[in-house]
Amino acid sequence: MSELLIRKATREELHIVRELVYELAVFEKEPDALIATSAEYEQAYDEGLIDVFVACQKDEIIGMALFYSTFSTWKGKTLYLEDFYVKPEIRNMGIGQKLFNAFLHEAKKLGARQAKWQVLDWNTEAQRFYVRNNAVLEKNWWNGKILIS
Repeated sequence: MSELLIRKATREELHIVRELVYELAVFEKEPDALIATSAEYEQAYDEGLIDVFVACQKDEIIGMALFYSTFSTWKGKTLYLEDFYVKPEIRNMGIGQKLFNAFLHEAKKLGARQAKWQVLDWNTEAQRFYVRNNAVLEKNWWNGKILIS
């Protein structure tokens, strides 16, 4: 494997990040659920709502971790990992671990008390990854949502 670089994404790369999010949506069997546009990604980035680490190899973005700051009334400042993806053909090569480490380092740097994310109940490979990283996978909280159109 050639040199791997983990770095923050630029605004100009957000369309590539969105393409990776689409690949993730396909993997999660929800391709039609992705309705946010590249322009919306750019606006969120410009407003400081999101940030992204990308994994690059030979000037190609091969993985990403998209996150944002939020606040927990119980714990305080929290960094939320919204999307985390590495292209399937290069998984299990340590790239995801490096992206995840960058995310956790950013959480510490920003003074977050916790990092949070979701993992699908059927994605046992991802669950094992998080447990190897000493994560607690909560099974007693259900997600709620309402789509506002």
